[in-house]
Amino acid sequence: MERMSIPPRIGWEKKVEALGFGYHSLDMPYWDESACYSFSMDEINAIEKASNELWTMCIAAVGHVIDNDLFHLFHVPAAFIPFIKDSWENDAPSIYARFDLGYKDGQIKLYECNADTPTSLYEAAVIQWYWLHDVFPNKDQFNSIHEKLISYWAILKPHLKKGITHFASVKDSLEDYTTTEYMRDCALQGGIDTKQLYIQDIGWQQETQLFTDTDDMDIKNIFKLYPWEWLMHEEFGKNILIEKNKIKWIEPAWRMLLSNKAILAILWQLYPDNPYLLPTYFDTNSLSSYAKKPLLSREGANIELVQNANTIATTNGEYGEEGYVYQELFTLPTNDGKSAVIGSWIVGQESVGIGIRESDQLVTTNTSRFVPHIIL
Repeated sequence: MERMSIPPRIGWEKKVEALGFGYHSLDMPYWDESACYSFSMDEINAIEKASNELWTMCIAAVGHVIDNDLFHLFHVPAAFIPFIKDSWENDAPSIYARFDLGYKDGQIKLYECNADTPTSLYEAAVIQWYWLHDVFPNKDQFNSIHEKLISYWAILKPHLKKGITHFASVKDSLEDYTTTEYMRDCALQGGIDTKQLYIQDIGWQQETQLFTDTDDMDIKNIFKLYPWEWLMHEEFGKNILIEKNKIKWIEPAWRMLLSNKAILAILWQLYPDNPYLLPTYFDTNSLSSYAKKPLLSREGANIELVQNANTIATTNGEYGEEGYVYQELFTLPTNDGKSAVIGSWIVGQESVGIGIRESDQLVTTNTSRFVPHIIL
């Protein structure tokens, strides 16, 4: 894995905007094609193998949590536990997830799993693919995300309720809207009837105890780019437990366990010394070098990195009341002063591609840049 400085395409802004990628440079540059990361085929095979094995372990870990009623470790409200169990036991439809991986000195380590509302999807699946064909038309990329999303929506179709599948995001986020509309387009190509909807516009009919859209249509299936932990703690979200349609939620409720960093400690308990895992605990457990992570932190918020009992990096945010895990420190390698984390995508049950987020600091946050990659 090497960082290569390269000239950006002339007029690249118009090229990506023509693809519907409007958040390439909002408050600061996000899409960065002044560099790319190159991988050997052996490295790609190793990342794919690690991702597939990690996914298998993660599914087993969720089953372990549910079978042993370990929900208290995840700070899940008691009222939602039967709902989570039902989504797991009935194999509720689900489609995608993203591992964040550290890769250094031939070692691949899991930082966390984003299995509820993973973003950076469109730029990984589409934008870097078009970049590749413009800049390195004779090279390859680990990227079958788009094709696999379409084919997996077709697989899910018989498991959805008949009728429309709504695709919902918040109104004030262009990134979330673009991700949701991209996913809706993949579903359309997979043969799913769809309809766009904003989370804020979901209605509740008290008389019938049904969720409805802006046309008073009952919601039966919904892809929501909105975290379960937010829904669970909102007054509106409590209606999920009593609504009569038994909506098919994508991602399903059990995915909130995988997106909670408590799963990292569970994984280490189940698979100690696994080469892809970092020792992770609910206390420091005598670790002198560790990453302190809130259970529900997003976009690198409220992270503290400690090396030899000294804090070397911190980030701000609003998380932490829910508790922390302590993960053995595995700092990212730096190239030209930049550190890069690999986002490894799972669609269905298999590893299908990667995207790279690059930072000028040790912690990847919402301001970290997306940098494309190639296989040499």
